[in-house]
Amino acid sequence: MEQLVKDEKLELKYQPGKGAWTYHIQIPNTKHIVGKWGSMKVSGTIDDYKIESHNLAKIGDQDKLISINSTIRKAINKSGGDTVTVTLYLQTSNEQITEKEVLETFKDSGVLTAFKKMPEEERNEIIGKIIPLKSEDKQVKMILKYIDQLSKNNN
Repeated sequence: MEQLVKDEKLELKYQPGKGAWTYHIQIPNTKHIVGKWGSMKVSGTIDDYKIESHNLAKIGDQDKLISINSTIRKAINKSGGDTVTVTLYLQTSNEQITEKEVLETFKDSGVLTAFKKMPEEERNEIIGKIIPLKSEDKQVKMILKYIDQLSKNNN
């Protein structure tokens, strides 16, 4: 495992309308990391809250993002604009994106319940539009699109 940051003070950012990445931390010096969605996973701590196998998101040619869901925010008692202490290690994997990883991302984003309430045919259509995409950017954009749609259905 490659250490990305150790005890680094970073801002927990809040950007409405970003789906799972509404609350996120941008990890410095990570532009160089190459990988398909689901293969860039990190483990470590955020304010002593242990995270395991959490996805990194590639957003264009910028440093990678890690989403901070409500479970983590509640555990560390932090919100957008607050500073957190981050230690992260990159886990390496060469596997293709799987349905399980898409569902884990939906869970992390708080939209899995809305997804499961959909008819099976619609669920299969969504998964079928994400997994076969060859470009990581296209996969991330498609996942974000469905997270945004599902979060609107959740409200």
